[in-house]
Amino acid sequence: MYVQSVRQLRTSVDSPTRRDRAPWRSSRAPEPIASASVVARSKCARRLVSPRRLRSWRQYAACAFTSSTHPEVHMTPLHFCSRAARSKLSWLALLAIVPFVGCNHDEDDDDHGDGTTPTVRATAPADQVTDVAINTQIAVAFSEAMFAPSINPATFTLTDGVTPVTGAVDYADAGTTAIFTPVGALAASTPYTATLTTAIKDASGNKLASYSWTFTTGTTADAVAPTVVSSIPAHLDTGVATNAAVTVAFSEPMDPSTVGATSFVVTGPGVTPVTGAVELDFANNSATFTPSSDLAVSTLFTGTITTDATDLAGNALAADHQITFTTGTTPSAGPAPVLLQTAGNYGILAKSGISTTGVTAITGDLGVSPAASTAITGFALVLDGSGQFATSSLVTGEIFASDYAPPTPSVLTTAVLDMQAAYTDAAGRTSPDVTNLGAGDIGGLTLVPGLYKWGTGVSIPTTVTLSGGANDVWIFQIAGNLTVADAVAVALTGGAQPRNIFWQVAGQATLGTTCDFSGILLCQTLIAADSGAVLTGRALSQTAVTLIGTTLTTP
Repeated sequence: MYVQSVRQLRTSVDSPTRRDRAPWRSSRAPEPIASASVVARSKCARRLVSPRRLRSWRQYAACAFTSSTHPEVHMTPLHFCSRAARSKLSWLALLAIVPFVGCNHDEDDDDHGDGTTPTVRATAPADQVTDVAINTQIAVAFSEAMFAPSINPATFTLTDGVTPVTGAVDYADAGTTAIFTPVGALAASTPYTATLTTAIKDASGNKLASYSWTFTTGTTADAVAPTVVSSIPAHLDTGVATNAAVTVAFSEPMDPSTVGATSFVVTGPGVTPVTGAVELDFANNSATFTPSSDLAVSTLFTGTITTDATDLAGNALAADHQITFTTGTTPSAGPAPVLLQTAGNYGILAKSGISTTGVTAITGDLGVSPAASTAITGFALVLDGSGQFATSSLVTGEIFASDYAPPTPSVLTTAVLDMQAAYTDAAGRTSPDVTNLGAGDIGGLTLVPGLYKWGTGVSIPTTVTLSGGANDVWIFQIAGNLTVADAVAVALTGGAQPRNIFWQVAGQATLGTTCDFSGILLCQTLIAADSGAVLTGRALSQTAVTLIGTTLTTP
């Protein structure tokens, strides 16, 4: 109940209806009492609330407030007083009632949450994709735990044009992922729209902004088993940090309800189970097992993902997948590494082109997609007899393009999506250890493991040193360009590894002449390496990569 004014409240208290003035005289049967604290309709009750028995105005106000919050009970202490007494006492009631009246609202009123608006992190199928399997489920991952009752078939809908699709809505992954399961197969070659309404709330009551995405079905059902494409630690890794988590990447989105403590287990030494928790990162098609405590030193462990894990079409892994690794003797420092998934299979991966001049030497595979092989220039490509890849005298590895024979096109499409997901992961890490260090100039500094963030570009005019152990991790979030001057280096000490250094660059990355650079470049635009530059790491660009007599070696 909301009261518009004090006058309105006083009037409502001071002027009871005729029935309210003497409710105990009514011939009607007594109404149910909503609470033990509510005054009953009896002589005993009249004695209890007689004005002379009210020990203070606070006791009176409490009785009056009880009645105001239980409108089904027409009884207050005022009913047993004279009109004059009611007039005097009603003002006392206002002092106690007014602070509480506004709190008695229903859930349809405005919410007062924690101020953080929930968002959609990822969807499956993704927006605008085509050739979607007709037997797929539709899933959405939120940025935080949601209020479960607010997500239901009325707030999470799927339509074929204007026709609603009948289905069920379920939860998994601790309330951060919702799944819409159609009652039957979707129509072939048909556009669909999934919609989330503003009635969806997080656990604190903050409403989701209206969100929708579209996809188009293909003509067939998905009958292909998902696979595990990569992991951290990698299979047979040694010297793994004792505080490491085990992360696996899948070939496609998985059903969150099937990836958990029973389908993802870690054992060691031997068959001794490791206690821990499993979290599915739906946005990155990955799952992470986090041990409850540090792993034993110098010990062989095995991570197993069983055939209980299924994709969104219900297809299970073809067989249990195992990863074995051996721990070292120390924990790691810094954030968790960025999972590259299949993008980590390439030394250079770009969307619009890769070019080189001069004497370039690449150790690792190259890939370009959606651009065709004509966008790879300067390498004198020689197409393999299979038609699936090419070779070059400048490359110790294979070169792939979107117009090569299957399965190369689909493999590259997945790799590019994984590259973009890795960029998003790196850019989305929160709680940086250091912000805007050196106003963007980090030349001459020694940096320990951690998450570093700049709201500007970053320049390295003189050598910068990264000092840490073999399992330590650095992530650099750069909102502008990254510029490495000529003849300077990113020097590594203490056993630091290029594979654990991630440069997320929103602008362009430029490696100067004869510079010596280390780490994984995740760049939203161009990566340009000048004459004689040396890169120990990977160049993953969402546009193009240009090289001039560059040496690149994958870690």
